Amino acid sequence: MTGRLSRILIPTVALVALVGGLAAIKFKQVSLLIHAGEEMEKAGAPPETVSTAVVKREKWEATLTAVGSVTAAKGVALSNDAAGVVTRLHFDSGQTVRAGQVLVELDASVERAQLKSAESRLELATSTAARSRALAGKGSLSAAELERDVSAEKTASTEIETLRAQIARKTVRAPFDGKLGIRNVNVGQYLQPGTTLTVLESAGGLHVDFTLPQQRLPDVHLGMPVRAVVSGSGTETEGTLTAIDPSVDATTRTVKLQATLPNLKDELRPGMFVNVAVVLPERAEQLVVPLTAIVRAPYGDSLFVVEGDKVRQQFVRLGETRGDFVAVEEGVKDGETVVRAGAFKLRNGSKIVVNNEVGPTPELNPKLENH
Repeated sequence: MTGRLSRILIPTVALVALVGGLAAIKFKQVSLLIHAGEEMEKAGAPPETVSTAVVKREKWEATLTAVGSVTAAKGVALSNDAAGVVTRLHFDSGQTVRAGQVLVELDASVERAQLKSAESRLELATSTAARSRALAGKGSLSAAELERDVSAEKTASTEIETLRAQIARKTVRAPFDGKLGIRNVNVGQYLQPGTTLTVLESAGGLHVDFTLPQQRLPDVHLGMPVRAVVSGSGTETEGTLTAIDPSVDATTRTVKLQATLPNLKDELRPGMFVNVAVVLPERAEQLVVPLTAIVRAPYGDSLFVVEGDKVRQQFVRLGETRGDFVAVEEGVKDGETVVRAGAFKLRNGSKIVVNNEVGPTPELNPKLENH
């Protein structure tokens, strides 16, 4: 009995001792981890690497900005004046043409035959009128007969002019120099009067139509410089303000303006959306920071001001954007240092390490490069 009890008791005691030892080891490990966590919490998060920039006061040219739409200086939809079947086409889509150049000819065979007949009648009427004038001069022909022959000559001449005008109506010519659009007709096609054949846009300058609030009307006048930028391209086209509508829209309280731009490189097309800036004569001082320094959020725009090895989140009110920079109207002071790259990973009070070799250098007039 005692021997069997010993055989049961000894393994049990050994098992309990083993479990107790393992529990003690695990407790020590957990205690070390908790202590390490407390030490890390006291030490704070590791510093983030950022690049910085100094808030600068710069003089920017003052501008009035708007959204505009490009229109052709001269543009028409070409159509035929008379009905008929297309017999000849003298242009292709996208072709550049000169004023007066023949583009489309409609069938005028009937009118041409009638013209030949009328020319024969005119020839006869002219000869008859000449003989009548000679006889009337000798007194051998009455005045009434002479008047009848002269009238017949004039009638034949008028008939010829009418037929020539009808033939001319069946020939479509370019009204001015320009570039044609897509051709909408083919040889053999019957056209009703007013059918659109293609469009013709002048090859010279373009117009940009835009609006400004009525409060800015005293600030603008004809001849002011205007810049237009196609959204996303970064390419600027400079022109001048050439028209100001004399009336103000009663619904929007805005005034319509028009600028004329050159199109030397064929970069602008009618119908394009562009950002327009009317350049004012004065220059305004602005506190500017790199655009990458701004943190956008639904509750407001902010940036991080560097204070020693930490940052302070500062909400700001922004102004105009120019290139890679933005004007700050409220929230920062001249000479303060702000985070320009890496702001997205920061929060108020974060520790930082400054490395200004990180991130691209902002430019006032950045140029897009093709790769």
